[in-house]
Amino acid sequence: MNLSDIRPPAGQVKSRKRVGRGMGSGTGKYSTRGAKGQHSISGFSQKRGFEGGQMPLHRRLPKRGFKNIFKKHFAVVNLNKLDKLDGDTFNADRLIELGVINKLQDGLKILGTGQLTRKITVEAHQFSKSAIEKIQKAGGTAQTVGAAPQE
Repeated sequence: MNLSDIRPPAGQVKSRKRVGRGMGSGTGKYSTRGAKGQHSISGFSQKRGFEGGQMPLHRRLPKRGFKNIFKKHFAVVNLNKLDKLDGDTFNADRLIELGVINKLQDGLKILGTGQLTRKITVEAHQFSKSAIEKIQKAGGTAQTVGAAPQE
């Protein structure tokens, strides 16, 4: 058996409809478009969602919610992740190098999920209160960079 012997199942491949090839073809004269109207003319196109002049659905439905264009998106890292990594000093560049975060976005935020079993130094743009407590309890330091220090 060769690749050249393989054929699709019967009825799977259907020949393309060739329109406008004379009266004997069955799709001659108007080429399945009809005699008059905007659809019959060459170059006709319609916008997505067009409903024949009726108010389109996307304009009829009420708009809900609010999108804050000033929202900050932080790269988030938990303490249990930092505890598993080698080294004792961590900042945004080091975490990108280790592959913990892909993109810094608006800054680095450290959250307090998990336990910290060793002394580490962390430099980030923001810390959660529980993260600061756990880092200091383990004997490490949490340094805020590029923003006002948090209380």
